[in-house]
Amino acid sequence: MTYVGSVDEDGPARFGFIVSKQVGSAVTRNTVRRRLKAVCAEALPSVRGGASVVIRALPSSATADYASLRSDVLRCLQRKAFV
Repeated sequence: MTYVGSVDEDGPARFGFIVSKQVGSAVTRNTVRRRLKAVCAEALPSVRGGASVVIRALPSSATADYASLRSDVLRCLQRKAFV
């Protein structure tokens, strides 16, 4: 689930991640968060300036591989936050 807000057109894009205990243990949650951060860092040049993006990881993200997480996040960002 992805939420996008716009604060300031001059500032850089910001990302926040919500990974609740429903996703799994602390190790699993941190792995999911690190994967999401890597995908967002890769997509950062394409995200419009000033966008505030919040990504909420669902429990199914614990079993998803990197490629499927990447495709899901990029699909959401294309619809909402890309330039």
